[in-house]
Amino acid sequence: MKHDAETVLTWLERQGTQATRDGMARYAIPSDKAFGVSVGTLKQESKRLGRSHDLAAALWESGWYEARMLASMIDEPQRVTPAQMDRWCRDFDNWAICDTVCFHLFDRTPHAWAKVALWSGRRDEYVKRAAFALLWGLTVHDKQAGDDRFLEGLRLIEREAGDERHFVKKAVNMALRATGKRNPALRAAALTVAQRLADSGQADAGWVGRDALRELGTSRSARR
Repeated sequence: MKHDAETVLTWLERQGTQATRDGMARYAIPSDKAFGVSVGTLKQESKRLGRSHDLAAALWESGWYEARMLASMIDEPQRVTPAQMDRWCRDFDNWAICDTVCFHLFDRTPHAWAKVALWSGRRDEYVKRAAFALLWGLTVHDKQAGDDRFLEGLRLIEREAGDERHFVKKAVNMALRATGKRNPALRAAALTVAQRLADSGQADAGWVGRDALRELGTSRSARR
């Protein structure tokens, strides 16, 4: 069964609640163009809708927060182009849409690694966050990637760890921790980077390193 964007938007509006919109503010998510639909409800709806590149594009263009979240869950990764990734990335205005798109869609595309390298050097806050959210997602979803890819990711992490912006710094930290959990060799490499950052004398880079050391240095993390 084919679905059109207007029907989906009408459904989203009916599902929205003021309580959910009010709760978004607690997590630094803008609610001025949001219906107030929970992520769990969006995931259920994405399964009902199935994959559709064209519907995803139309939902994204609507500009509604939940429509864009849903778009990332139903788009077809193999049909996503580098230009689309750049367009959507420029539209990111909060950490939640950035991370959801990277974890549900971008990290499954053939262009993911190229975008990590490209976006990591950008100045825009959420474009840079996307680079490291994408790297974080790849540690989980790219089962075929060799360690060399992630070692290059660690180089980018170390290079950008001094960014003082909260949403960039948090993503860099999560990418570092996630890389260290992929396998024992990468854990050792991530610990080395984390220690250098912790010893750097720079406030933001030091925080990234110390926080990673706390997690990667635990026996539970080593067992994983």
